[in-house]
Amino acid sequence: MHDDSPAIEWPTLLLLVATYGLWAIGTTQASEINVFLGILLTGLAIAQFSSLQHEILHGHPFQSRALNEALAFPALTLTVPYGRFRDTHLAHHHDPILTDPYDDPESNFFDPVVWVRQPAWVKALFRLNNTLLGRVTIGPILGAVLWLTSEAKGVIRNDPGLRRDWALHAAGLIPVILWLWAAAMPWWAYLLAAWIGHGLLKIRTFLEHRAHEAARARTVVIEDRGPLSLLFLNNNFHVVHHMHPAVPWYRLPALYAANRDHYLRRNDGYLYRSYAEIFRAHLFRAKDPVPHPLMPGPDKP
Repeated sequence: MHDDSPAIEWPTLLLLVATYGLWAIGTTQASEINVFLGILLTGLAIAQFSSLQHEILHGHPFQSRALNEALAFPALTLTVPYGRFRDTHLAHHHDPILTDPYDDPESNFFDPVVWVRQPAWVKALFRLNNTLLGRVTIGPILGAVLWLTSEAKGVIRNDPGLRRDWALHAAGLIPVILWLWAAAMPWWAYLLAAWIGHGLLKIRTFLEHRAHEAARARTVVIEDRGPLSLLFLNNNFHVVHHMHPAVPWYRLPALYAANRDHYLRRNDGYLYRSYAEIFRAHLFRAKDPVPHPLMPGPDKP
């Protein structure tokens, strides 16, 4: 499906230009008017930029990987090098490993054997993180701590590519730092905007995948076409994306609509009608347990 795409996918490129523009306005004019308005706009831009990085790593908007990755060079998200995002996310796209706490880089589950050994405060923290409210509020901080700790260990071990990707990330931080040095937005405000941006992204990833015996049935569809769908570039049609990862974001809804029954058979009816339904069901109540329900635990072989 990707072969018939145009040489330049203009919807993606124009949205990226608009996102950089929103980020620039948020950190300058909007912050001069009201710093909290600047924080909100900048947080939205950071979330949209991360969604666009996801498009870029899947081969959009150009057919040239070098051109695509140049678009993602500035490190607006602060803590996630583009190269590491690319490599871990593409590893995640191997559906047989989805939700596995060891093999899936994007899993939120614990090995049950590891889970029972955790102190009470750690269990309480991760149980809170398994509600949507917790995922959006403490999730960005908890995720950053776990991510940076793991990455630091990999850098020390000199895992392949990590030092290169972090060096490129450091270079990508330079234009962000220079911009913020001259902009109206203070540093504390940008950190808060980054937290908001990552928190918004946690809404998308909250229940993208479930524990299920069949790998094909682990990926969700959320039939939402509102602002969050645009912010997430239609990745709420997530089973469609996993089946056709090279299809650009603006073609996913039509592809789903044309084959709705097929995709819902494929994922065994893992469906939500909207993000409003998810908020009602899971804002205060966890959808899943923290320990992986299909892995052997200390009390079962």
